[in-house]
Amino acid sequence: MRSLLLVLWCLGLTTVSAQVLPTDTVPAIVNYTTKDGITQFSSELRPLRQIAGAPAPFYTYFWEFGDGGFSFEKNPFHIYKSTDPVMVRLFATNLYDDGKRPPTKPKPIKPGASKPMLLLASNSKEPTLFKMGGNIEMKSNCMPKPGDDMMVVFGYRNKATNAQQNISGTVAILYNDREFANNNFVLQESRAYNGEKKTDLKSMLNVAYLPGAKKPIYYASINNELPATNQADANILLKDKAKDFKNHESWRFENLKQNEERFLFMHFKTTPEMLKDTNAVVRISAVFIPDNPLIETEFFNMELQIVASHDPNKMVLKKSRMNYRLTGKNRELSYKIRFQNTGKGPAKKVDVAVNISEVFDPTTLKITGTKPEVVNCDSAYTNQSCIKTIMGKDSVHFVFSNIYLPGLDQKGVNDADSTMGFVAYTIKFKEKPKKLPIKSGAAIVFDKNEPIYTNRAVGRFKMGLSPALILGYGFPFKTDNKNYLNNKNMVIGASLAPYSPYKIYWQVELYLNSFKESSFLVESDTKRRDTIINQKPQFIVKKDYTRTEKITTINAVPLQVRYNLNTFIGVGAGTLVSLDLYQKATDVLDYTFSPNAAGVAEPNLQVIANEAKKNFADARVSFFTDVQLGLVRVGPSIGFRYLYDPKTNNNRMATYVTWKF
Repeated sequence: MRSLLLVLWCLGLTTVSAQVLPTDTVPAIVNYTTKDGITQFSSELRPLRQIAGAPAPFYTYFWEFGDGGFSFEKNPFHIYKSTDPVMVRLFATNLYDDGKRPPTKPKPIKPGASKPMLLLASNSKEPTLFKMGGNIEMKSNCMPKPGDDMMVVFGYRNKATNAQQNISGTVAILYNDREFANNNFVLQESRAYNGEKKTDLKSMLNVAYLPGAKKPIYYASINNELPATNQADANILLKDKAKDFKNHESWRFENLKQNEERFLFMHFKTTPEMLKDTNAVVRISAVFIPDNPLIETEFFNMELQIVASHDPNKMVLKKSRMNYRLTGKNRELSYKIRFQNTGKGPAKKVDVAVNISEVFDPTTLKITGTKPEVVNCDSAYTNQSCIKTIMGKDSVHFVFSNIYLPGLDQKGVNDADSTMGFVAYTIKFKEKPKKLPIKSGAAIVFDKNEPIYTNRAVGRFKMGLSPALILGYGFPFKTDNKNYLNNKNMVIGASLAPYSPYKIYWQVELYLNSFKESSFLVESDTKRRDTIINQKPQFIVKKDYTRTEKITTINAVPLQVRYNLNTFIGVGAGTLVSLDLYQKATDVLDYTFSPNAAGVAEPNLQVIANEAKKNFADARVSFFTDVQLGLVRVGPSIGFRYLYDPKTNNNRMATYVTWKF
């Protein structure tokens, strides 16, 4: 037996040692060589592990060179202006891979001192960030993934059209939309390489000079949707933008020469709480505030989709959390499908197929933007690049034809942005939809390849709150029970529930019950006796002991579950907690006298023997079920409620009217 256990133990050790441990925690290894003053970088990353059924996995790269330079290439060149030691960082993002992103470990390097040869200098590819033509621009190395890191490079410059030899001022970023309850980002670290100093944006909002000249302000945006405005509007917009965000950071810059470009690097940690907002769109806004009033204030808005995995092919619904109370037939939803050609050659045709939810009116669909930017095929000449919209029963196809979309692995392609495209469209509802999630997805076909399926873009309605008034009348079943619960009563109160629910929901209630005053005989004594009243002898033939009660209760329904079968019928069940708010009990002795010798009897005598008032005297728990008829989601309805009180074994019914707002 001992030998058998030893053999099993050895086999267990062999099995454990044979397990392949994930290499996700292995940092990216940075390699570099310097020749003739030009430094070339390369990296060693863990092997990719393809997700079953997904396209071939690959890495994207973001290099921070430690002197204010950067690159998105795989093996970039860089020319250092100084031989001082620097810290180089590589942020690699794994796509279509089932593991975590390789951790980033700064690598100290000391650039060479030789001057670069002209030929090699011409082969070095320094990135161009400013593609929108403004003074500021931002770019991230990936979309934000809950619990992951994200790098943002913030570039600002003194463009030639400013007509200024050098300028000074302030740049700032605004992040964490107030639209979301939880913070989406934590700014873990920011790195500046050109003497920028942190400052307070709040003071800038008060003192920034914005002239009132009616000149248009240049407004930069990734989505190119923000219109130009005048300087007075810019002042208002600056303050309004700051109100839309919970956090901000700002830097003071000095002596920015004409055509000079500078860059700030921001290392964001995306919070795990973002997971519940997957597919939602968050914003990071940048602001450029020059001291010189002749140069206009600029804004740049970067929209980022919260993702569960890094995938270049995504479908986005802007403002996916909607207010149902304000949603109607004419509400317009904005969708955007992003795609990337990750192949080794260019794509000439891209077919983006989107399933359309039945709540939408396909005739209201409008294309609002494309990349590559093309005309509609209906107005295109022969072989012109164009897009055609093909409507199906429950789908739509956006077909790009005669285009040239480079492949990410294509020889000679160094700009990953050139391999990406998108189609954006808006669409309206047929009618006010049900308060249920709206789901859409897309399939993307490059030329004749297999389709690539995107995520599902889900539009959800905010819960919203629906207060209601309650007026009711309670009546008991016929019984000999003397409990006050068997008295008729009036009800006034209020309830609170989700607005216009289409699923099972909770509802809370609070109301007052005023029960009808009741009197009942406690004891009757027919024993005859003599007495003197008002100095006259009397003969008592009967004495009745009667109690009168008046009770008002406060009632709360902390636990109630309801479901609306349709627009006109709703059912519910729950627990009612009652507390006697006010209780008044009066004990009365009623004497009946016999007639005297002349046949005349004294009128009955009533004596208040005791009177007691109590507050919060008793509490009880009852159970109920009810049904409502009418406009049970929003509007007036009538309800019928059956209640059972186990403490007093009491059954009763109540009818009420309620109006939900």
